[in-house]
Amino acid sequence: MSVERIDLAPGYSISRLIRGGWQLAGDHGPVARDSLNDGFLAFFDAGITTLDCADIYTGVEEMIGDFRRHLAGARGADALTRLKVHTKFVPDLALLPSLSRADVEAIIDRSRARLGMERLDLVQFHWWDYAQPRCVEALLHLKDLQQAGKIAHIAGTNFDAAHLAEFAAAGAPLTSIQVQYSLLDRRPAGAFTATAAASNTGLICYGALAGGFLSARWLGVQDPAETLTNRSLIKYRLIIDECGGWDAFQALLSVLDRIAQAHAVPLSAVAARWVLDQPGVAAVIIGARHAGHLADTLAVAKLRLSAADHAAIAAVLPPGPQGDVYALERDREGRHGRIMKYNLNKN
Repeated sequence: MSVERIDLAPGYSISRLIRGGWQLAGDHGPVARDSLNDGFLAFFDAGITTLDCADIYTGVEEMIGDFRRHLAGARGADALTRLKVHTKFVPDLALLPSLSRADVEAIIDRSRARLGMERLDLVQFHWWDYAQPRCVEALLHLKDLQQAGKIAHIAGTNFDAAHLAEFAAAGAPLTSIQVQYSLLDRRPAGAFTATAAASNTGLICYGALAGGFLSARWLGVQDPAETLTNRSLIKYRLIIDECGGWDAFQALLSVLDRIAQAHAVPLSAVAARWVLDQPGVAAVIIGARHAGHLADTLAVAKLRLSAADHAAIAAVLPPGPQGDVYALERDREGRHGRIMKYNLNKN
């Protein structure tokens, strides 16, 4: 079965499965650069034609820029029109009080140079601190750069519903909003989704597999909380705490495993498909360090969950984190905020 596609905006089509780039950045182990382009090409040929990266993912924009050149050589220049690259604009926390239009343009120009793109397909804007009041001003700077032809579409990441509404009222509604959304973290459901829909803002979801925790690898094993060193796993293990802990998580995995076996797919495919089935969700980002993850990712495309499957999952869903989207993570003194790095955009 082919990978589903969606028009995120008029004339702008993306694959509903997006290959994520965070796992290729620092803190996740070495990257096999000699096989990286072949891996990107395998995903592209399979129909996963959208890539996600960020200006603060160390080295990843350059990796994708190199792949774009490789793709043009391997599949012809026309292939570049089918490849969509979503990056992020994440000004450092320390820069927010003085952020100028020139600062915004310099960061965008750097992404354009790294990616080898005259016009960026989609830029996802993030703002670390709501107490810094120039958020809308920064968004309007991005809109200026859009009008200048440097950006095709402006999106956001990790904003709450109130800010989505504020952006729309300022005449700059977002094409999409990237949020954490999974069986373990359902904060975007309900009011947030409705606010996004009001401005035709599609949800692009990361964390659908909770950094890999929502996979058979963790079924029936002891809680690894005290031994984790991977920053992604540390982040999502904290989310499991918000869900009632390891035992509640294991109960969910057991049900997902039964459903996966019935459909002859990996457990992870059930978790990702559940997110794709939620109202307002345009696409799901699947982190993959190499092409060895391609088969499991494509299993999401062929899977269709029945009403009975959804009911069985609903019966064991843990409560999960409460409150606004990304609110726990915005508390820089809290457990979730302390693991973040806030000033990675200096180079």
